[in-house]
Amino acid sequence: MSVNRKTDFIIEIATTDYTTTKSAVEGRADRIELCAALTEGGTTPAYGTIKKCREDFQVQLFPIIRPRSGDFLYSDEEFDMMKSDINVCKVFGCNGVVIGILNADGSIDKKRCKELVELAKPMKVTFHRAFDRAINLAQALEDVIDIGCERILTSGGVPNAMEGADMIAKLVKQADGRIIIMPGSGVRADNIKMIAEKTGAKEFHSSARTSIESSMNYQNEKMNETLFQVALDKEEARNIFRQLSSL
Repeated sequence: MSVNRKTDFIIEIATTDYTTTKSAVEGRADRIELCAALTEGGTTPAYGTIKKCREDFQVQLFPIIRPRSGDFLYSDEEFDMMKSDINVCKVFGCNGVVIGILNADGSIDKKRCKELVELAKPMKVTFHRAFDRAINLAQALEDVIDIGCERILTSGGVPNAMEGADMIAKLVKQADGRIIIMPGSGVRADNIKMIAEKTGAKEFHSSARTSIESSMNYQNEKMNETLFQVALDKEEARNIFRQLSSL
């Protein structure tokens, strides 16, 4: 299905595997944030997943570089892993990566983040929602600009972008075109128009996530579980695009 929408808006879809990436591409996403463990906020996807998605899809591909779930304070060993993962993304021909490191006091770890940005070149870099855990969002914005990131994914320092729309609007104004502010978390077709109008943002991040039951004919009842997998609702993604096209 063809979806007509204004070209000044960009939709990034978070995907968790090859199948959801394929669905996002069919739903006409402008960019993919490729993750594993999306239900835990996203961690670095497997090399095989990155490689296959890069080979098969022409869409902008930005794998997240996050060695584990939890906080964003990383050990030296984890930092080395992040650098290795960035090099892999560069070899595979990714368009960019998504990073975020904080210091223990809640400030942006500018030294390490700047090292990752330099290592990633010529790939672009998005700073993810570690930003929302920073102690001072206004200062964090200036720090991320100084690091050299292209955009910040944020919900305004609260759990979802609708709730944080007023803060996101302030960040858009403070950024003044120096960096892209991209609202994300809880962005759906039924609220994206309002978020766009409140914040003045031009790029948006959504997972358009749903779940589907397993196709297994046999499941061990003794395990007392219902198997399902994360899936992407293509119609939800298309509705997101339709809402923006009306602005």
